[in-house]
Amino acid sequence: MFEMFLICLAFGCFSGLIAGLFGIGGGLVLVPFFLFLLESRNIANELLMLMAVATSLATMIITSIAATLMQHRLGAVIWKTVFNLSYGMFWGVIAGTLLADSISSDTLRLIFALYMLYVAIEMAVSSKIVAKLRQLSALATAIAGTVIGFVSAVLGIGGGTLTVPLLARHQVPMRNAVAISSACGLPIAVVGTLSYALLGWQKTGLPEGSVGYIYVPAFLGIVISSMLTAPLGAKLANKLPTQQLKRYFSILLFVVAAKLLWAILK
Repeated sequence: MFEMFLICLAFGCFSGLIAGLFGIGGGLVLVPFFLFLLESRNIANELLMLMAVATSLATMIITSIAATLMQHRLGAVIWKTVFNLSYGMFWGVIAGTLLADSISSDTLRLIFALYMLYVAIEMAVSSKIVAKLRQLSALATAIAGTVIGFVSAVLGIGGGTLTVPLLARHQVPMRNAVAISSACGLPIAVVGTLSYALLGWQKTGLPEGSVGYIYVPAFLGIVISSMLTAPLGAKLANKLPTQQLKRYFSILLFVVAAKLLWAILK
């Protein structure tokens, strides 16, 4: 168990750096990492993706709090929009965790791999988002929040790759869209973590150190180190050619997605 903690402590440096550098949620890299790591420990296949997704969401509680506090101090969070989105996200996350717990691990792996391919293409193209649509109504925002919460809970992500483009296309300035997305990551992470903890409470075959589907040693290792490197990544984003780096990172996402798909097909 301590060995797993140390491995996650080391990987957390990378995931925090990537999150700060590209402004993406950690779930994009954490879910496949947790999956491959747990797979090497001979854990039952039907538990692998659920544990990876649940543990990824748990780490986001801490990172979302830190990001939200920073954005709030900068005055970038539009709290009315956050509350409208969060209402729908609450129900969407619950529905998403129930679905994830009811489908096969291979199906969940396939869904995540396809999502990775989508993000990889978006990062490779790096198209600029243009505000073309009218502002979202409170009802439309709640519906959008439900969809984002649902998808985020199934995939173990914070929802930023969905929330930011949605808001930016509906006349929300990019600075505010990113801040709102950071704040919305907290209810997604909290509700998702609690749901997966309860759903996995009575499951057999979970490794020592698990709270439901959440693997605590991995959670602690990632949180401790990623909190240190995320600010460094954010600083480097202003100095390095991030658009070019995004294209390189998209290649990594393609490779990981291909590996996930190959594991299903073989």
